[in-house]
Amino acid sequence: MHRSRFTALLAVAAVACAGLLTGCGSGSGSIAGAKVGIDFPRSDSDFWNSYNSFVPQKAAGLGVSLLPPTNSGNDIGKLVANVQSLVTRGAKAIVMAPQDTGAIKSTLDSLDTKKIPVVSVDTRPDAGKVFMVVRADNKAYGQKACTYLGETLHGAGNVVEFQGDLASINGRDRSEAFATCMKQNYPKIVVHEVPTQWLADKASAGLQTVLSQTNNNIQGIYMQAGGVFLAPTIALLKQKGLLKKAGTPGHIQIVSNDGIKQELSGIASGDIDATVSQPADTYAYYGLYYAKAALAGRTFKPGPTDHGSTIIQLPNGLEDQLPAPLVTLTPQKIGSYQTIASTDKSLWANQ
Repeated sequence: MHRSRFTALLAVAAVACAGLLTGCGSGSGSIAGAKVGIDFPRSDSDFWNSYNSFVPQKAAGLGVSLLPPTNSGNDIGKLVANVQSLVTRGAKAIVMAPQDTGAIKSTLDSLDTKKIPVVSVDTRPDAGKVFMVVRADNKAYGQKACTYLGETLHGAGNVVEFQGDLASINGRDRSEAFATCMKQNYPKIVVHEVPTQWLADKASAGLQTVLSQTNNNIQGIYMQAGGVFLAPTIALLKQKGLLKKAGTPGHIQIVSNDGIKQELSGIASGDIDATVSQPADTYAYYGLYYAKAALAGRTFKPGPTDHGSTIIQLPNGLEDQLPAPLVTLTPQKIGSYQTIASTDKSLWANQ
């Protein structure tokens, strides 16, 4: 979506009927004085730090009254305690991003009993009622990364995959989609799966092991979270003399997920080749937007929206799947995917 069009959409979103082409119901609820509680999931990732910084900006633009945010630091126990604290301090709606999506059900059930709506950003709880999940299609992340590596490596070679935490729906979606795509479309590529739990040290140690096992014979790397994995990966490859610029002999094709500024710079410098840009800015905006809508008694239906996404039905709520483009040095067609340039001004990291 062009930035000018997107900016115009944001300007009218607060007063529009949720921007849904499929329509929505209006409610009689009042949000005057209602506070929204938000928990930041972590602060050890450049992506999440960017999201955290967007939240107060978007809240101000939407007229959302926020309680001082909490930070659960990738700890489900701390998230549960933080949510209770937010409720005690008067939160009438909660925005969260549970990193362990299987362990949050009891908290969601408790909030539902208290009639406190929940918006989950980036991650989809496995069970427990949510008003809305604000997320991109994470299966498409894995498919785009697989297609990029499969096509650029001409269907052969050794690829290292840094898997996200499989306790998270995001880690499962990306990993399962990547594996299925590779098996079906590029069966001659050998994938070396490295479980990481979204931790940089586990990714680095895993890469060390694969390099040792293959005698440094790897042709590609898929990082499911560039905000966590990019810096240690580049450092290790440089230390081992394996960091070759794109277009030069021995270059390792690297595709990432997140869309942070460091990834875009890495694409420009030739250290890495592609990323899928998770929309940190619109995650923050629509997380708060739907919290505000819930407090106002608004309702939504599955279908296409006028902000370039699609709302889908979940067993436990709805999910607004926001766009997340594949980014390369220059616009090109990779398989069935049209990429955008790393310098494109519509990317949040270029703002």
